[in-house]
Amino acid sequence: MTFNEKYKDNALLIKTFNFALNIIDYTSNLQEQKKFVIANQLLKSGTSIGANSKESQNAESKADFIHKLKIAIKEADETEYWLFLCDAHKSYPACKDLLHELSEILKILNKIISTSKMRN
Repeated sequence: MTFNEKYKDNALLIKTFNFALNIIDYTSNLQEQKKFVIANQLLKSGTSIGANSKESQNAESKADFIHKLKIAIKEADETEYWLFLCDAHKSYPACKDLLHELSEILKILNKIISTSKMRN
């Protein structure tokens, strides 16, 4: 069973997993161009969004769930920063699709957190 099959009913996990795969591809391209520093930073933060989202699924409480998703948002914000840098610098490959994908993930994360807080 693949990740996408196992979590097909969880839009956040599917989106963050697929985003991580796209980040791996993008940063591999950066590494081939010897842009190691930003590639490493982007790889860490971009894949951490999904890891923290996945970890939130086994939270011990509603507060723990929200806390783990807030960490995912922090990682998404850092990823957005690195992608904006790449987008702004002419020697970096295009990443508008990644920025758009990340924008959707941030909306989902923020909506889940706000809904979770209202239910407390």
